[in-house]
Amino acid sequence: MTAVTDQDHTEQAGNAGSEDGEGPVEEPVGSDADMGGKDGHTRVESAQGGPARAEAGPGRAREEAGHTRGEAAEAPGESSDDSAGGWDDGLIARRVTAETEQAAAVGVRGPNAPPAAPLAYDAPLRSRLDALRELVGLSRARLDSRTLAEAGQVLDEAAARRRLSGQHTVVAIAGATGSGKSQLFNTLAGVVISETGVRRPTTAAPIACSWSDGSASLIERLGIPPRLRRRPLQSAESEAQLRGLVLIDLPDHDSAAVQHREHVDRVLALVDAVIWVVDPEKYADAMLHERYLRPMAGHAEVMFVVLNQIDRLPGEAAEQVLDDLRRLLDEDGIALGEHGEPGATVLALSALTGDGISELREALGQFVTERGAPARRIAADVDAAAWRLRPVYATGRRTGLSEEARDDFAARLADAVGATAAGEAAERAWLRNANRACGTPWLRLWRWYQDRREPATGRLPLRAQPDEEATARQRVEQAVRTLADRASAGLPAPWAQAVREAAVRGSQGLPEALDELTARAGLPPGRPPRPGWWPAAVLAQASMTLLQIAGGLWLVGQIVGVMAPNLGVPVLLMVAGIIGGPLVEWSCRMAARGPARRYGVEAERRLREAASGCGRARVLDPVAAELLRYREVREQYSRVVGV
Repeated sequence: MTAVTDQDHTEQAGNAGSEDGEGPVEEPVGSDADMGGKDGHTRVESAQGGPARAEAGPGRAREEAGHTRGEAAEAPGESSDDSAGGWDDGLIARRVTAETEQAAAVGVRGPNAPPAAPLAYDAPLRSRLDALRELVGLSRARLDSRTLAEAGQVLDEAAARRRLSGQHTVVAIAGATGSGKSQLFNTLAGVVISETGVRRPTTAAPIACSWSDGSASLIERLGIPPRLRRRPLQSAESEAQLRGLVLIDLPDHDSAAVQHREHVDRVLALVDAVIWVVDPEKYADAMLHERYLRPMAGHAEVMFVVLNQIDRLPGEAAEQVLDDLRRLLDEDGIALGEHGEPGATVLALSALTGDGISELREALGQFVTERGAPARRIAADVDAAAWRLRPVYATGRRTGLSEEARDDFAARLADAVGATAAGEAAERAWLRNANRACGTPWLRLWRWYQDRREPATGRLPLRAQPDEEATARQRVEQAVRTLADRASAGLPAPWAQAVREAAVRGSQGLPEALDELTARAGLPPGRPPRPGWWPAAVLAQASMTLLQIAGGLWLVGQIVGVMAPNLGVPVLLMVAGIIGGPLVEWSCRMAARGPARRYGVEAERRLREAASGCGRARVLDPVAAELLRYREVREQYSRVVGV
């Protein structure tokens, strides 16, 4: 679109007839393409004695392409017979009626005019957009692209709108067939721009009308070609009241032509505000409420709902219909801007008679002057996207892994590797070593004899049976499943699935890793360590044995006559050795219980810690990472919704 300015050349509406003096002719209001072409010519429209039409033909435009800006180019007039059936731009053009007193006055924007200032969002909205962008980035690996498509589109549209003019407000007029939206569009513009009539559908493509310059990029964003861009009737009052307004006339949203409905849906997603035009017959139409108004309930602050054609309602019927319309809007969840509260503006008017048009102009003027519609529209889009994303981010339950769940997982792994049994085995090994070290020589000799008599296979360690290995593997798998269920409890479905997948990936190879660390962290090679008092106990046991041997030799010497008879002393020595040996052994056994228990507990602890460390590295840490990612996205989601 070629932008236009009020300071450049303007079209003049005069009281001149056609050159040939024939009947009245029609003249359409020039589009931006017509008014701002390379030749820089202005259009001259005449409307005396009926509407007149003066249009420069293609040949004339080429002949005067080199003329300087400001030179008038007037095309020969057309007869009333030719103009009667002539429509500019097909269905979406407009016919200037005999009642039109003035043609539109149009300015052409100079090529060196500065561009309009871009839109600036306030800090809260920027923070929400940044949070939404971070949310989408963190979620790409966890959510499918369709789930994030709307949020990504909101970010793209917000960035695109921010680069464009912040001094303009784009408002679309939407309505059903026969609601009179094109007539309202023409009334606001002050000149017939969009075709009205009984033929349906009448409007086939969006038409743009801009009240000030600098809106070309905004209209291009809507995909409206230059031939469908217009300027309103130039008026000082209208210029001051609606400066910055870009009004879009949309096709019927209930049109039988699919392409028309596609135009409506596409443009509605891009404009800053919407004027919904309803009539007394279709204001309760289910398609309007279910397809458009109800889904756009969050956009109430950038929405006007206009009850048109009230001139057809007798007496107080207009107020009754308007009250019923408010009731339907309230049922749709649309907040009504009444009593100073933010919400949709609901008005009743007649575009045909002009009743209520001044109220709409005043409301539109105040709305455009505030310059807040684009930011409110983006904020409403963010709200809508956040609400649709709520099922995949928000949860009403406490989530995460408790210390109880972590301890239970470690206990299950310890049970799978037999940590308790290993500790008991270590304790028994300690006691057995103590008994062998502190036992009487005769008892040790007897044990040696028993070991010699047992078969060799009895002394070899038995390998784990297959059923025991399978049982241990099942215990590990059960521990992982239990942990995954507890960690994913209360999470939205995508994040719960991500937690379970992380746990399953970590469990692969976990049983084998536990077997390996069990072999490393089990009983140390060689004999268990001995306390410091064991040498004294061994010396005491040796002394008892020496007493027995000394007493026995003394008695033998007395029997053979080598030594003098004296039974008391040798018998006493033998009895002391015989009683003292088992007593020392029993004492050592009692004293060894404490160290043996501590030794077994230490062995069990080492194995439990090894199993827990292996489970933490392979399962707990990946699961915790997924939970941390969910916590991050949950915090970003809270920022998006403004919590």
